[in-house]
Amino acid sequence: MKVSLLDLKKQYNSIKKEIDQAIRNVLNNGFFILGENVSRFEEGFASYCGVRYAIGVASGTDALELALLALGIGKGDGVITTPFTFIATVEAIVSVGAKPIFIDIDLNTYNIDTEKIKETIKTKRGDLNIKAMVPVHLYGQSCDMDTIMRIAKKYNLKVIEDCAQAVGAEYKNRKVGSFGDCGCFSFFPSKNLSTYGDGGMVVTNDKKVAENLRMLRSHGARDKYHHVIKGKNSRLDELHAAVLHVKLKYIDKWNNERRRIAGVYDRLFHQNKLGSLLISPKESPDRKHIFHIYAIRIRERDKLHLFLKEHDITTLMHYPIPLHMEEVYKYMGYKKGDFPNAEVAATSVLSLPMYPELELREIKYVVDTIKQFCNSRNI
Repeated sequence: MKVSLLDLKKQYNSIKKEIDQAIRNVLNNGFFILGENVSRFEEGFASYCGVRYAIGVASGTDALELALLALGIGKGDGVITTPFTFIATVEAIVSVGAKPIFIDIDLNTYNIDTEKIKETIKTKRGDLNIKAMVPVHLYGQSCDMDTIMRIAKKYNLKVIEDCAQAVGAEYKNRKVGSFGDCGCFSFFPSKNLSTYGDGGMVVTNDKKVAENLRMLRSHGARDKYHHVIKGKNSRLDELHAAVLHVKLKYIDKWNNERRRIAGVYDRLFHQNKLGSLLISPKESPDRKHIFHIYAIRIRERDKLHLFLKEHDITTLMHYPIPLHMEEVYKYMGYKKGDFPNAEVAATSVLSLPMYPELELREIKYVVDTIKQFCNSRNI
């Protein structure tokens, strides 16, 4: 049996008529940049997140960069974030001239450890010129936003939530992206809410920040040919917005299916007595995990990855090199051992197949094959 990490064709086929019609409507309209589809999707997405404003941009990476710029974060400013995330988080910080300040993760959630944030700010705030935090809601589970927002208020820090993997995730019945000064989303094809290419969104409750973002995404222009700030070309296309508007009404259904599938994995691991051999994802109290990624932690991860591949099961490692050890960031002076939890996760986390259309027989095959591997290795 072949089991893919995700299957975008199945999702497309389930809503094919709606998607095809939405695309035809854009083509027949003949208007492709910042038209009615973008406005409609922005309004719908803002309402979904429980915020006042949503500004569509070209990618999740651009969403982070433009949010930082809109909040006045720039050269020499320290920005707290995690070393265990996709590189775009730190790429955006560096691109505006700011300095990433890494904080280790909590191995139960893989999110930034808020206790360590407190320690770093208490001991090094003056030296590091800390101006902002970018917490990442990794794999689809919210960070501890109460603590993060208390810290931000105490030290007058901006908060930019990286929600690229967490559209629809909740903290205490409130959607991620609605806590900080800005929330940043990605609509990359593999995301829970995705388009057929790149796309992103910044949400905020601040009218001035929203105005800045709209200018920043359109060459710094307030009106056509009236450029008031330095901007760039980073607009969500009409075609992508039309697709996303169709999909938005399904996101809760799809997320609930992911949660159900995660429960099936958990149950089968328990029934097969694998609970002592691997660590499955933990959902923290008062949070709604939407399982963009279902990541287990296991000894001999790399060998399991290859074993599953040999049995036609696709898995991925999110992420095998923590950012403080990436070659491109050597100049920051970090070294192996600086963030031990991130380094443990990087060498032991494996993402299993996860998408709403995944079938029970496929999940059972994945679990049975993992059990076969564990038995063969005496793990």
